[in-house]
Amino acid sequence: MQAAATLRGSCCNRRTPTTIKLLAVADSQNLGKFVSSMAANFWTSSHYKQLMDQEEVDVVQSLDKDRGITLEDFKLIKMHMANYILKLAQHVKVRQRVIATAITYMRRVYTRRSMTEYDPRLVTPACLHLASKAEESTVQARLLVFYLKKIQSDDKHKYEIKHILEMEMKILEALDYYLVVFHPYRALSQLLPDAGLNDISMTQLTWGLVNDTYKMDLILVHPPYLIALACIYIASVLREKDTTAWFEELHVDMNVVKNISIEILDFYENHRMITEERILSALNKLSMKP
Repeated sequence: MQAAATLRGSCCNRRTPTTIKLLAVADSQNLGKFVSSMAANFWTSSHYKQLMDQEEVDVVQSLDKDRGITLEDFKLIKMHMANYILKLAQHVKVRQRVIATAITYMRRVYTRRSMTEYDPRLVTPACLHLASKAEESTVQARLLVFYLKKIQSDDKHKYEIKHILEMEMKILEALDYYLVVFHPYRALSQLLPDAGLNDISMTQLTWGLVNDTYKMDLILVHPPYLIALACIYIASVLREKDTTAWFEELHVDMNVVKNISIEILDFYENHRMITEERILSALNKLSMKP
């Protein structure tokens, strides 16, 4: 992919996640009105305090390892469940922000709890229900259950309202009741006009890129404004827009932005090789006895 090659060729070195977080704090002071208005409270929020290194996010719980779940399986299941949340959300008609928050909750849960104890097929609708309340767009549990039964062909995992509500309480406990999530969307909507890239084509492309980042763990690792900048950078390369001067004015560390961009492009490259059979194989391991 030419965009990936361009990004790799221009990226000097990879920074560790811890270094990226430290640079993010320093660089945020130079982003001026954009970051200050985008995330005035982010740096003191529970979201910022919960940012993790990728190595921490990639830990497979021991109970899952006992069932043969590998790191690849772990990532596949989370990606599949992110898609499942999206599919369910389209039926109950909630805003994209609710979807993004639900996926973030799901990903946070599995940094602390096993899939063996917290079955993803129940965690996903419970996270969507919780996110709808947190984002003040409440979806009734009975409506979720109705559509769950319509789209879920497996009789073994057809849940009732009580199952959703019980799992929701377990999720709240797993999250330590920290429900605040900052997303890249607000930063994106402020940064695009400043970069002179707010035409329909660029807006649609960058928003689509941000949506796809929730199929990865980026929201658990990076501040949201850096994810937004990475998506703008990818889009500018794909659309052959020269944003060099604009990024220089932001005084953001471009190695950080390009590293995140490469992660996104690598995901697209690898995603093409994922089959439904591979995902089902990973899910089936959750039902196996250790």
